[in-house]
Amino acid sequence: MNGLEWLLLISLSVLWGGSFLFGKIAVAEIAPLSVTLGRVALAALALNLLLLALGQHLPLDRASWRAFLGMGLLNNAVPFTLIFWGQVHIGAGLASILNATTPLWTVVVAHLLTTDEKMNAGKLLGVLLGIAGVAALIGPSALAGIGGDVPAMIAVVLATLSYACAGIFGRRFARMGLAPLSVATGQVTAATVIMLPLVLLVDRPWTAAAPGMAAVVALVGLALASTALAYVIYFRVLATAGATNLLLVTFLIPPSALAFGVMLLGEHVLPRHLLGLALIGGGLVAIDGRVWRRLRHRSA
Repeated sequence: MNGLEWLLLISLSVLWGGSFLFGKIAVAEIAPLSVTLGRVALAALALNLLLLALGQHLPLDRASWRAFLGMGLLNNAVPFTLIFWGQVHIGAGLASILNATTPLWTVVVAHLLTTDEKMNAGKLLGVLLGIAGVAALIGPSALAGIGGDVPAMIAVVLATLSYACAGIFGRRFARMGLAPLSVATGQVTAATVIMLPLVLLVDRPWTAAAPGMAAVVALVGLALASTALAYVIYFRVLATAGATNLLLVTFLIPPSALAFGVMLLGEHVLPRHLLGLALIGGGLVAIDGRVWRRLRHRSA
């Protein structure tokens, strides 16, 4: 990657790392379902306006919208809600470390559901290291049944499993010939359609107290910076640097989120959090495979 692509990748990691900061602030005053709706609805508005400015529009055929609804459910509605619910109970830094396990579960889901992305020794090692990292993060309190934060951590892990399923489901868009920006816009628009009736039925936002300015600003930041702008950068890097290089953002998000949590929210990083991050990072290195290929190349 050239210098501009590295700059964009680091910017993306900051935007997505910031989503955990914004989420932690927002859920302090707004219910998780409503935070999810606000995030996808404002992002949908921004991305649809961007499409309009570019002279493009979303497809209207039934097949495209079935795919958008599936992607909006798996990549936005379900994982966002689980993460925001988890963040009611755990810090932004810990949530971001757990979120970094997404590529690990993607390897497992791809092995089970595809014919061309089967597990190999490096990927298996990566998955095992990642599982060890999650175990280190959750800690022995889960075995003792006294860890009040364990359900929240499990919710974030389930969110990463939903992301993994979305990654496999999303492969159909290339076959459908849809532009990446249209896919991003379609999925957040569909997620808005999914979340709106849920929020009206469950949260009944007209009965809740009005959130403070900090929560509102955090919600806007989630939608415009960590979703709409992040998707634009994401697809720019994907187009020029490729999916393998884009995976590097997974290494960069937790340090950004940890720094935000410590500096701005007064969160504390425990030794087991760092151990878990190191194990997950080792797992991602094993799955990525480039380090091993370079070592073999040098020794040949």
